[in-house]
Amino acid sequence: MRRDTNRTNVFTRRALILGGIEALALGGLAAKLYQVQVVDGKRYALLAESNRVSARLLAPPRGRLLDRDGTPLAGNRMNWRAVLIAEQADDPQATLARFSGLIPLSEHERARIDRELAHSRRFIPIILRDFLEWDEMALIEVNAPDLPGVMIDVGTTRLYPFGATLAHVVGYVAPPSEDEAEDEPLLALPGMRVGRAAVEKYHDLALRGHAGLVQVEVNAVGRVIRELAREEGVPGAEITLTIDSGLQQDVVATLGDESASAVVLDARNGEVLAMATTPSFDPSLFNSGVSQAQWNEWTKNRQTPLINKAVAGLYAPGSTFKMVVAMAGLAARAITPNERIVCPGYLDLGDTRFHCWSRYGHGALDLRGGLKNSCDVFFYEVARRTGIDAIAAMANRFGLGVRPQIELPEARAGLVPTRAWRESHGHHWNPGDTVVHGIGQGFLEIAPVQLATMVARIATGRAVEPHLTRSINGTAAAGADPAFWPALDVPAPFLRAVREGMWAVVNEQGGTAPLARLDLSGMQLAGKTGSTQVRHVSREAREHGHFNSESLPWEFRPHALFVAFAPYDAPRYALAVVVEHGNAGAQRAAPLARAIMTDVLLRDPANRPPQPAAPRIAARLDPAPGTPPAETR
Repeated sequence: MRRDTNRTNVFTRRALILGGIEALALGGLAAKLYQVQVVDGKRYALLAESNRVSARLLAPPRGRLLDRDGTPLAGNRMNWRAVLIAEQADDPQATLARFSGLIPLSEHERARIDRELAHSRRFIPIILRDFLEWDEMALIEVNAPDLPGVMIDVGTTRLYPFGATLAHVVGYVAPPSEDEAEDEPLLALPGMRVGRAAVEKYHDLALRGHAGLVQVEVNAVGRVIRELAREEGVPGAEITLTIDSGLQQDVVATLGDESASAVVLDARNGEVLAMATTPSFDPSLFNSGVSQAQWNEWTKNRQTPLINKAVAGLYAPGSTFKMVVAMAGLAARAITPNERIVCPGYLDLGDTRFHCWSRYGHGALDLRGGLKNSCDVFFYEVARRTGIDAIAAMANRFGLGVRPQIELPEARAGLVPTRAWRESHGHHWNPGDTVVHGIGQGFLEIAPVQLATMVARIATGRAVEPHLTRSINGTAAAGADPAFWPALDVPAPFLRAVREGMWAVVNEQGGTAPLARLDLSGMQLAGKTGSTQVRHVSREAREHGHFNSESLPWEFRPHALFVAFAPYDAPRYALAVVVEHGNAGAQRAAPLARAIMTDVLLRDPANRPPQPAAPRIAARLDPAPGTPPAETR
């Protein structure tokens, strides 16, 4: 009996212990369920929903670039594309192999994809093929189970309707680098591009816009089942430029096959109406990546198609610099407008002889005659009397040697030397250095857009700056009103004397640029020729007339320059033309400038004749009978 009682007690204790354990277990389970379902219920619901719903950023449309009349210069094209998300593919290379069996990929495309796979994060979609046809999309969708990680997406591609004609002004876009994508999530989206040159680069942030958001339902392997919600992004800003696309096309056609640049400004406010560089390139090629063969072709071309010569090409200005020297001499009281300087064909300074372009000399000349005949000896003497620092200060006042405030990151300041600059390089400034700078040679380096700015300031007396932005999202940019630009600190009589000399260059008998004379009733152009040597010419060749630059190889010939403004009586347009290795400004650059300025004036409603406009004047490249000898400086 006692034994049975003991067994009952043991059973009861064990039952109580087991019951307690079960109660604790059930209590713990209940507590966990409470924690999961009540306390953390919302969090787990969100996690579950995130497995079903995927939120993805939407790339906003890049803003458009328009010309002054609203013509698109850069826009977007909607297209279907196939993308690969590497983290959703067990073997991306195997998926690629199956995809290329359906949609053939070129070696260039495959190399780009492999490069992006190696350098991009696995969750970032990689574009396999842009601009899919309907049959190609159907083929991909039918084979979707065999293509894990591949999906059809809609995006935009940058279009440049004017192609090479405006490549150096508009610029181009390209895929962002890995570092850029890490810093900015928006740039990690497929198809996103960043501005790499010119206006596309300068206004890149404004043109990008803000990302949108789309919510899609996905299955267990991540394939999209349906779209649940969409919030469109904010498109990039719409930017209107000062460019006249029709004029730009005509300027490029006028330059033709030359390695050249031309800049047309509204002299009253600095708006860039045309900025042409030839040869050029197709900016759309950068959108998906330039092939090595194409890159080699561009970089080996001696005419440097990738460089915007108008703002990044630096040249000695030659005789186009003589207006600055003249104003510096007048300001320093080194000369007066009517003072005459005798030119025997050379200037001796110490044991060095500096030659005039005319070895027979020009006789006694005043400032007007010095500019009209582009007499080197006249400006040798003016520079010697004035000094390089005064000349440099005046040059800076007219926009030379100072980086222009234009919306082109490639723009360069060039160089207008001073004594301090020369001494900082460990050399003394010699009197002979000043003399050669009097005719725009020596260490001077000037961009064509700076020459156009110089002429605009001479023509109007205002410190205008060249600029390309007219409005952003309809809001006008500063600078359209001429009154916005302050008057130059240069006496009006000095400017008038220089303008009269430039008028004589073109319109007076014996001037150096008769080929620039306009054939428009009541219209006159004022200008200045220039030719700058790119190699040394010996004294013996100069004195004995053995030098003939036309017989030199192309790369050794002088550059040809011409600057101008018109109409003379009411200046509105400023122009600079530089023809690389064109030999003589009077024969090569002046006729081109005449053709361009004629086109500009005929496009101005105020100057159009009542009858239909005549065909655009073709540039004459052959000297007219009786034309004075070409400048050699």
